[in-house]
Amino acid sequence: MNILVVIDMQNDFIDGALGTKEAVSIVPKVMEKIRMFDGKILATRDTHEENYLETQEGRKLPVKHCIRNTKGWQINGEIQSLLSETPVDKETFGSRELPEILKKYDEKEKIESITLVGLCTDICVISNAMVLKAYFPEVPIIVDASCCAGVTPQSHKQTLEAMKVCQIEVVEE
Repeated sequence: MNILVVIDMQNDFIDGALGTKEAVSIVPKVMEKIRMFDGKILATRDTHEENYLETQEGRKLPVKHCIRNTKGWQINGEIQSLLSETPVDKETFGSRELPEILKKYDEKEKIESITLVGLCTDICVISNAMVLKAYFPEVPIIVDASCCAGVTPQSHKQTLEAMKVCQIEVVEE
């Protein structure tokens, strides 16, 4: 079984509080990737509470975003319409729950590959790729760079290179 993980394609990261033109530009590509993917599709959702600015992350990145049950927290509507599973809420850059979910799938049917797309390349995509690489060291972990965007174009490119060094396959499909 092949797995596609759509990382944090939320309004706040696309055109909201932390949005960028690069994030907006990948929405159609992510939609096409989902439509064409042959396998199981999961999504993550960055999730913060009202006290976000009082957390360590909030002190280091003092921009309220992805506050639970707000418009910015929601997955982009066009992308959400293509998903059949409820997103996995995560309070940290790398999901602690996602590998557990995938381990259960793997017990039923062997996972052949895990592909990641989404936002932001340089924070949550790399964090989840590294977590999944630790849990599934023999499963190819793939990042489709054409379906990702970083905080800046430069940090996006640097992060792709860092992932390659960690034996994460970076493709542009």
